[in-house]
Amino acid sequence: MASRKKPKKRVEPRVDNGAPRKKQAALSVTDEDRAAPPRKKASTAKRKSSGARKPKKKTARSRRSRFGLTGLIGGLIYWTFILGIWGGVAAAGVVAWYGAQMPSATSWEIPDRPPNVKIVAVDGSLIANRGATGGEALGIHEMSPYIPQAVIAIEDKRYYSHFGVDPVGLARAFVTNLTSGRLVQGGSTLTQQLAKNLFLSPDRTVGRKVQEVLLSFWLEHEYSKDQILEMYLNRMYFGSGSYGVEAASRRYFNKSARDVTLPEAALLAGLLKAPSRLSPARNPHLAEERAQIVLAAMRDQGMVTDSEMTAAMTRPATRAAAYWTGSQHYVADAVMEQLPEVVGEVRRDVIVDTTIDLVLQKFAENAIRTMIAEEGEERKVSQGALVSIDNTGAVRAMVGGYDYANSQFDRSTEAKRQPGSAFKPFVYVAALERGMTPDSVRNDAPVKIGKWTPENYGGKYYGPVTLETALAKSLNSVAAQLIMEVGAGNVVKTAQRMGITSKLEANASLALGTSEVTPMELTAAYVPFANGGYRATPYIIRRVTTLDGDVLYEQTADNMERAIAPGVAGMMNAMMSKTLTEGTARAAHFDHPAAGKTGTSQNSRDAWFVGYTANLTTGVWFGNDDGSPTNKVTGGSLPARAWKAFMVEAHRGVPSAPLPGTTGRIVTPVARPADAPRPPATMGSGGDAVARDAYPAAPDSTTTASTGNGVPRPRVGVGEQGSDAGGRTVLDILLGR
Repeated sequence: MASRKKPKKRVEPRVDNGAPRKKQAALSVTDEDRAAPPRKKASTAKRKSSGARKPKKKTARSRRSRFGLTGLIGGLIYWTFILGIWGGVAAAGVVAWYGAQMPSATSWEIPDRPPNVKIVAVDGSLIANRGATGGEALGIHEMSPYIPQAVIAIEDKRYYSHFGVDPVGLARAFVTNLTSGRLVQGGSTLTQQLAKNLFLSPDRTVGRKVQEVLLSFWLEHEYSKDQILEMYLNRMYFGSGSYGVEAASRRYFNKSARDVTLPEAALLAGLLKAPSRLSPARNPHLAEERAQIVLAAMRDQGMVTDSEMTAAMTRPATRAAAYWTGSQHYVADAVMEQLPEVVGEVRRDVIVDTTIDLVLQKFAENAIRTMIAEEGEERKVSQGALVSIDNTGAVRAMVGGYDYANSQFDRSTEAKRQPGSAFKPFVYVAALERGMTPDSVRNDAPVKIGKWTPENYGGKYYGPVTLETALAKSLNSVAAQLIMEVGAGNVVKTAQRMGITSKLEANASLALGTSEVTPMELTAAYVPFANGGYRATPYIIRRVTTLDGDVLYEQTADNMERAIAPGVAGMMNAMMSKTLTEGTARAAHFDHPAAGKTGTSQNSRDAWFVGYTANLTTGVWFGNDDGSPTNKVTGGSLPARAWKAFMVEAHRGVPSAPLPGTTGRIVTPVARPADAPRPPATMGSGGDAVARDAYPAAPDSTTTASTGNGVPRPRVGVGEQGSDAGGRTVLDILLGR
């Protein structure tokens, strides 16, 4: 036996009965024959002499490091797999839940093309048809090949390779939106867009998105790619009332979609992103910018060559100048903009009854066009607008520009311009509500407010004048003094209370109309003068019905509330009537009691006249779209004359009525020529047509009877005699007096 003091050495078992190792080596069991490597122990002497690290510790550390990293990766893979399974289960549950709420797939069918919207005047005469009118449905192989190419390039470049949903596009949109921190890109395919357009509401909900995906799968299963694309191109909205490429092509280019060129196809495809906003009829510059983006996308995808793209960009699409004509189309556009707000998405044919009187509409159009045609070039005026509103807020006529065929931009509702002195009545109302009267005197002389020195038109000053004279002559220095006395903030509140909705800057220059407003809102804000003090929110849509007679929406008379006290309205009417007889608007005077105010912005860029009788309030604006100065056009010139031309025609056969709070001068109505046709029934705001001589007159401030047109009179409000407020003004209420 070996000595224990010697280093231990493992003795392997042998079967040689003590024979020498050398002869039996072939039968020995070596380390290579073992299931696991043997555990070797180095002698103490060797460990000390070598100075090497202990093999055992080195192996353990490396093993822990190796297994720790492997374990982490393995754990991630494991939990990712588990979460993926549960995520799939959850997604399947969501799909099953929302899918179960849908009708059986066997009952799904493609609906008819978008419905028609018939827009009519108060007497039932047709204003316009909007919707799926203006073009037939074309097969994809009938239309210009540029159209489907352009649409695929900009909307869904993997259209022919995906199965209804594009995972790559969804992932790209998700990353883009995530990095941007907001929704900047969508991942919907053409199939998904068609599914939403055909079957679903525009609500942005998880349920709606799931149903959209399911319907996309169904469409891809039931129809070929070309059939889906054909339905898409024949049904999608392309702006300006055009559904489908044929209607849009005829609308914008006055040609069939069969003959559309490359730049025209790019313009049409670009509209799909935002049809109303990008419509070339309304924003030609934005439409062209978008078309160039489409052309670049077509080039990137090899659909067109560099030379074809360059040629298309240098020869942009030319819009048809006169596809639709007539100012009534401004009305139709306004109706189509407002319709979704009152009835939601239109899914079937409907009839929209409006407040528009086509006879008055024609008078208004003639008044604007005549002035510009006769004096526009000499006076450097290219555009005009007119809005006429009755005492209940019903819009009776609206002209958004000189020629709808050349410009569909509606200046009556969308163009914000400085009103100039036409804003001064709100300053005077604020002054009267704080105790001043038309006989209060102020010194008309140069004044300085900070660094601002307002000057009268022509540099002429009158010394001590009454407020009545100051308003009639539109004296800037007196208006500036008044706004400093009553406070610019109070003037802003007064204007907003009466109907101004645009943002107003509460500074001294506001007295001269430096904050921009639209003709519609400025005209509506004058209605309280005409009806005795009630704010009347303007409206165009009276009623919406289906072809079967079901009423989907109906306007009520409850859009009115007390804005100013009857006494204040009476004093303002007395003062502003002097504007037509002694002041800046003498060109507007005619044989009916009337009042109003002129306005001219700096360098005569904008010229206004807003005036009213006891029946109608009408505002007129002239200027240029680019804001360039006119040739010294003031509110008392073209606007006042156009206003008179319209109001004289509108009041033929209408008995004179005094303005609220004034005695008025009863004038014999202008005799109607014997051969002149009697105007059709018009002014019934309650839905029933009534004769023109039954225009709703201003409510009597001392009674609670109904208005002249049968509409219930608004409830007694703040500042009205007989109310709970005891005849107090708004200021009295606020101050607790």
